[in-house]
Amino acid sequence: MQYDISRTSRLGNREANQDRVTALERDSAVLLVLGDGLGGKAGGEIASQALVDTAAAQFEQADLPIAQPAAFLKDVMFRAHRAIIEAGKAAEPPVEPATTAVLCLVQNGRALWAHTGDSRFYLFRNGLSLYRTEDHSYVEELYQKGQISLDKRQGHPMRGYLTQCLGQTTKVPGIQISQEVALREGDTLLLCSDGLWEPLDDAQIGAVLFEPPLRESLNALAERAEQISYPSSDNISAVVLRVTSVQAKSATTRKIADKPTQHSPSDRLQDAIEEIEQVIEQYRDEMDN
Repeated sequence: MQYDISRTSRLGNREANQDRVTALERDSAVLLVLGDGLGGKAGGEIASQALVDTAAAQFEQADLPIAQPAAFLKDVMFRAHRAIIEAGKAAEPPVEPATTAVLCLVQNGRALWAHTGDSRFYLFRNGLSLYRTEDHSYVEELYQKGQISLDKRQGHPMRGYLTQCLGQTTKVPGIQISQEVALREGDTLLLCSDGLWEPLDDAQIGAVLFEPPLRESLNALAERAEQISYPSSDNISAVVLRVTSVQAKSATTRKIADKPTQHSPSDRLQDAIEEIEQVIEQYRDEMDN
């Protein structure tokens, strides 16, 4: 598989950037990692950095391809959780730092992701959101129960209250792990903090990221989020991987530049609708319960 990767991390209107983001590459595998340190707790940057460091160490030691990717991602999360607690104890004075976490492993032309907190993973196909993680937050729970509307969710005063995160307490965090998804040419994987997604809707994000080249589209997206949120913009961080070819990458082949697809807009829309219908059918039993 061939791909392009771009990332960004902006201060926004905050005094410090407590987000951490990285893209780790080894042979034919990629691990994308993003953590948003909780600003309401001291040492948010300690927690998000411990997440990135733990993920890097575990990915470097892993045998590729990783035979049990779901177990690998869960292990990284739990190790990071313990590392965050220990780092907080070692700080002067001791603190109880915490962070959101979202990871995505790409190997063998397939993607698998895990998260805790309200940092998000998206998989966009033809500019439309095919998959998106569900926030671990108090407001999201209210919305899923039908107790508040979408408009109320976006402006709710308790939207920053998380129900799950790494660190803060010794309690094992709740972690949600996806099924593996086969990737197609043009698929775009996005990991981002709430500073990026909160001011925008999924359609806006997908439309901007659909336009090549990738670096310019990601910067334009971050700039838009920052302008909408001004003068109270949060840290804005994201890492994006766009699949440019599902063919194996030879040793002499470099990452190729973004190129627009040759399909018409109506073809792209119909393809995306069919994909979404397939996902709905796949999870119909779960949604009916």
